[in-house]
Amino acid sequence: MSRSTAAPATTKPILRPLAVVLTALAVLTAPVGRRVLAAGGRLEISVVDRATGQPIAVRMHLANASGRPQRPKRLPFWHDHFAFAGKVLLELPVGDYTFEMERGPEYVVRSGSFRIDDFAEDTKQVDMHRFVDMSQHGWWSGDLYVRRPVAEVPLLMQAEDLHVAEVVTWLNDQTWPAKPPPADPLVCFDADRCYHVLAGGHSRAGSTLLYFHLPAPLHPADAGQPPASADQYPPPIDYALKAHQHPDAWIDLSAPFWWDLPMLVAAGQVDSIQLAHSHLGRQSVMDNEADGKPRDKLRYPGAWGNARWSHDIYFKLLECGLRIPPTAGSGSGVVPNPVGYNRVYVHLDGPFGYAPWWKGLRAGRVVVTNGPLLRPSVHGRLPGHVFQVTRGEQAEFEIGLTLSTRQPISYLEIIKNGQVEHSIRFEEYSQSGRLPKLSFQHGGWFLVRAVTDLPKTYRFAITGPYYVEVDGQPRISKQAAEFFLDWVYQRARQIKLADPQQQRAVLAHHRRARDFWQDLVTRANAP
Repeated sequence: MSRSTAAPATTKPILRPLAVVLTALAVLTAPVGRRVLAAGGRLEISVVDRATGQPIAVRMHLANASGRPQRPKRLPFWHDHFAFAGKVLLELPVGDYTFEMERGPEYVVRSGSFRIDDFAEDTKQVDMHRFVDMSQHGWWSGDLYVRRPVAEVPLLMQAEDLHVAEVVTWLNDQTWPAKPPPADPLVCFDADRCYHVLAGGHSRAGSTLLYFHLPAPLHPADAGQPPASADQYPPPIDYALKAHQHPDAWIDLSAPFWWDLPMLVAAGQVDSIQLAHSHLGRQSVMDNEADGKPRDKLRYPGAWGNARWSHDIYFKLLECGLRIPPTAGSGSGVVPNPVGYNRVYVHLDGPFGYAPWWKGLRAGRVVVTNGPLLRPSVHGRLPGHVFQVTRGEQAEFEIGLTLSTRQPISYLEIIKNGQVEHSIRFEEYSQSGRLPKLSFQHGGWFLVRAVTDLPKTYRFAITGPYYVEVDGQPRISKQAAEFFLDWVYQRARQIKLADPQQQRAVLAHHRRARDFWQDLVTRANAP
């Protein structure tokens, strides 16, 4: 199926304009006969879907003339935004206001300004225009790191048009709220939205692990461990091993740069890794790798550095022949992001379902994004597919891609075996609708990445990898395996525990990781 004789599957791109539509609301005055509010005024805003005319939930960023966020009463609010379902009554002091209104990345952003005068009272309707419907093409969105109150989650998911949410209600030794776990922690509504209220994690020096699908929180006593006496003991892998005793358990590494990544991967305890993680924000980035392997800031400078470092680490894992799907988590409730800002789309062949969604994620049929929307196809295959070729033959692949974006993009990148094989100007791609072909004489992998031109944050989309095997053998890069072997040694030298028995127990995990990566170095079939 993957030979050069196979017919290429290409798709014309959808080129969308910059999605900022100015909705200027006029100065508000009090119509005769209406009840008025002294020392300010009221504005009632209703929101509908342009195509259907039906009310929909949205997220709104509302600020006064000084840029201070406004917080309406009795609505879910976080940092600088709130959500409401179809209609909101704003009671505001006299002054000028600006707003942005969003409903996830598939709708055009509505923005504008208005003025409130004394005794003002008015109503306005805003229509939200969906410029792409990913679910109609089989792509369903999820956010694997939500830390918002459980009672708010249904509205937040509706306001972001999000289909799967993992709500982290316990972390380390703490549980929110303090009550027994529900008998059924999975809640589904609206026919195609599900959230799980028993996601949790362990955040320790060297890693933050997120756990999904467990029947109860995994606190130290539950793992047969005493309370943590130091930040390095018990090590997180002890909990990970306990978690994976449950057949449905899933462990997501919340960022690729954590110090314990090589040890956890070597032990087979990582089911997925977040590439769009909580360091990447809507307006800015967290420019550090605290508790993680620091990047070379000369090689990875500025606002994009942390994200590029994260991607390159993930690429090196792929270079070692490992097939770990990429994921995304907003961290909303911990960082300023809205729910679903960082999201992973999973492709389903049939109707939406929570279990099929996770099965598709396991297979790598994914796109990770916090901005542009990609729908890839290579010879009719989705990301995660393994193409088989015969030794001595050259295989060619043509990538079909549909791209929808609200922000300007200068280049598309085709990444092959960890390097940018092609950098295509967006203008050229939008005119031709075709990407350059890829040739393989040896095994490897490839994916597509699109990055917006925003300078203060890293807004991007990346497809899950496609794989190429020669005679059934994956590519294993010696250089990549040596990178992680050296990383293990660096991490082991950091372990300093006063109790010799604890020291030996922790270092034993890193010794096993050393042997794993050394074996890959020995078995490498590529530079």
